[in-house]
Amino acid sequence: MTRESPRKAILVVMLTALICSGLVSAAVVMLRPIQLNNQMLDQSRNIMQLTGLLPADGQLEDDELLDLYKTLDRRIVHIDAAGFDGEIDPVTFNLSRADNDPELSVGIPPDQDLASLGRRSSYTPVYMVWDGAQLDRIILPVRGNGMWSMLRGYIALESDLNTISGMTFYEQTETPGLGDQITHEHWLEQWQGRRIYDAQGNPRFRVNEGAVQPGTAIAEFEVDGLTGATVTGNAVTGMVHYWFGPHGYRDFLLALREQPPQRPVEDTP
Repeated sequence: MTRESPRKAILVVMLTALICSGLVSAAVVMLRPIQLNNQMLDQSRNIMQLTGLLPADGQLEDDELLDLYKTLDRRIVHIDAAGFDGEIDPVTFNLSRADNDPELSVGIPPDQDLASLGRRSSYTPVYMVWDGAQLDRIILPVRGNGMWSMLRGYIALESDLNTISGMTFYEQTETPGLGDQITHEHWLEQWQGRRIYDAQGNPRFRVNEGAVQPGTAIAEFEVDGLTGATVTGNAVTGMVHYWFGPHGYRDFLLALREQPPQRPVEDTP
């Protein structure tokens, strides 16, 4: 085989490709635990800021934050059965995959799809914070389509399962300076103390078109509008109405009110 042989050139290319693919595969395997740990860390930050368990300055080392996150009472809810599911591991459950898995998800009736999702998982993880043997708050994931992107976040409810104790958005690519106001701390702080359901059990929470007028009959259900981002604000309202409506968490929350959850025995002080 001469130095200029086509066979030799092909052989060199194949060997190079084989070595490179092996290195890439090895890197993926080696980096996977780090990626999973970073994903859990990012998730834990968003959830833990809603628990009321962080120190006043909110400063914790990554390892401390993860350790505290792992102490949360994490459970899987079967939304359509309006109750907890004990078969699925909440630690390994992947909500994004379940949303697109025909065996784990359901189609949303068009007249109820206020969040423009099309489908949703039948299962979802929830996070409960306890004060002794009493439920202090519950944290629920929510998502819906905004103007340009999927909005993903968590809402924390107080023990009455109606009053909002906190809200966070961890994923969005709305218009910078306009729709992305939903991530601004001063706007999210307005959610605290607002209520989702009226006396008849209907979702009433909404993002106002302007500033909330204190003292009005609906002020307890509203937060200020987003300047220049009415579409995103309406999308957030639709998202909340869907997730706390009849095709979302409503029946599950009703069931919890009728039969309050019990703190796991191993977690009881």
